[in-house]
Amino acid sequence: MTNTLAFIGGLGGPEIAVIFIIVLLLFGAKKIPELARGLGKSMGEFKRARDDFEDEIKMAEMEVSSETEDTQVTTKEAPHKEEASEPS
Repeated sequence: MTNTLAFIGGLGGPEIAVIFIIVLLLFGAKKIPELARGLGKSMGEFKRARDDFEDEIKMAEMEVSSETEDTQVTTKEAPHKEEASEPS
């Protein structure tokens, strides 16, 4: 069973042409380039935000992994320090 919307499932060439004509009638030929420009800018801004978010996640993962490595080094050195401090 597919989870697609009923009106999106069968969009072909004629349906897209009808949608384009309706948009052209509603907004006019002068307004369509402005709408497309605004849509492009918003898509670019969304992409930048997504990239920034991914970079922050990668930096957080790197910080966590470096803290984990530091903790492992500290726990490996601890027995040697205890052995050295015990009197023989």
